[in-house]
Formats: sequence, structure tokens, C-alpha cells
Amino acid sequence: MSVVVLKEKYNNEIVPQMMKESGYKNRLAVPSLKKIVLNIGLGEASGNPKLIDIAMQELGQITGRRGVKTKAKKSIANFKLRAGQSIGCMVTLRGRAMYEFLYRLISVSLPRVRDFRGLSPKSFDGYGNYTLGIKEQIIFPEINYDKVEKATGMNITLTTTAKTDEESRQLLKLLGMPFRA
Repeated sequence: MSVVVLKEKYNNEIVPQMMKESGYKNRLAVPSLKKIVLNIGLGEASGNPKLIDIAMQELGQITGRRGVKTKAKKSIANFKLRAGQSIGCMVTLRGRAMYEFLYRLISVSLPRVRDFRGLSPKSFDGYGNYTLGIKEQIIFPEINYDKVEKATGMNITLTTTAKTDEESRQLLKLLGMPFRA
């Protein structure tokens, strides 16, 4: 199944199935995937700014897009953090790049996680968005294991147009997300 097939599957199978099961009268009312945001937070970057450049490079390898540095909003003395200091990076994917990343996440990266038993069905935010955390970036085949200096985790947020968590869970399950039973 390729990227184009995932989009066609949504249009030709998932939309009619969700219209039938949930009683939507219009194709546009059926929930869809709006964007995917990948975020790497590096608290220790306050002491070593080179870590952010490495994380941005890895995020670029994973997504094919250039990341944006995220900055601290407040100064926190206990964490040696100043407002405006770079503390992470993020990438937002939409359209074709979003479906391409989702396909690679489901079919290639998640099966590479050690002792993988499925994703938690409890990570919805109440508004139909789903966030999953990954402990190491080496599950992505684009990352060369030998060149990794430090294993960094990341958050991946799937934003949908669904109004409830149940609609979003159904959409993501039909797209192929491997939820735990």
C-alpha cells in the first residue's frame, strides 16, 4: 500500500463506511486527517546548543521537511532557562507529505519498536486529536544508527477534524493505526 493508495482508501472506503455507520449525510462532514506535528523537546539544549541542530537534521531526514526551532516562553531559573532560548524543534506536515509520513509510520517504523503491543487508545485529548510518544528516533529507517550521538524521543500529534475522541479513534483505526485492544 503506497501513499496514494492510503489517500484513495480514505476517499473510496473509509468515507462511505463512516457515512453509513455514523449517519453523516455529507462527505465533507466525515472526519479527516488535518495535519501531523512532530515535536522534539530538548531541555538539555540550554547547556549544549549543538543538540538542537542535530535534532533538526534528524527531523529533516525523517520527514523530508526543514524543522523550526521552538523557543522558551518564560525564564525558569531552576532549569537555567531564559525566555527566547531554543529548547526544541518541530515540523508540521500536511497533504501528501502527511499521508506519506503516516504510511511509513504505520507500516515501517512502529513495527520496529521493541516489544510493540499496539498504541494506547487513551492518548486522545478530548477534541479528536491523538498524540503518541516515541522514546528513540532510531525506529525510523532514515536515521543511521551509527551516527546517532544521543537517543532523543519525540511526540507525534495527529490532528483530525473529528469533534469527539470516538470519531477520531474510528478514523485512525480505519486508516490502519495499530491500537491495543
